[in-house]
Amino acid sequence: MKSIKLLGLILLSFTLLNTQCEEDDVYVASCDLSVIVDNEVYNTIESDDYTLNDYYFIGDCLKIIIDASGCDTSNWEMTLVDSENIGESIPHQRFLKLSVITNQACQVVFSKTVSFDVKSLRLPGVNEVVLNIEGFNESILYSY
Repeated sequence: MKSIKLLGLILLSFTLLNTQCEEDDVYVASCDLSVIVDNEVYNTIESDDYTLNDYYFIGDCLKIIIDASGCDTSNWEMTLVDSENIGESIPHQRFLKLSVITNQACQVVFSKTVSFDVKSLRLPGVNEVVLNIEGFNESILYSY
């Protein structure tokens, strides 16, 4: 009887050990929005005033933190547009505009974080590209 309990305990232990994450498991982040890659939209898109405060990546999601004035952030429209132009440098560069439309006349400043799926900005044969967002003083290195 003791050997059956011991065997059951060993099997349970192996089962629990087998449910650990593999080192090569890939975390797939869910982004809020996708980047629009369209030169015509890039040339015509407009924006309300905003301040781009910070950014960071979670996988292929570029998280952007902005400040803008409004009554609240619930109906803000945010769009990230790529110009389709590639700067032939090492690493290559892409040129983008961030449009923030607050649809509000309040003078209170709010912060909002939104994420954009930037996989469409990848270039063949390389594993990184510099993202230049108009109005942001810092270039963003996207490594993939």
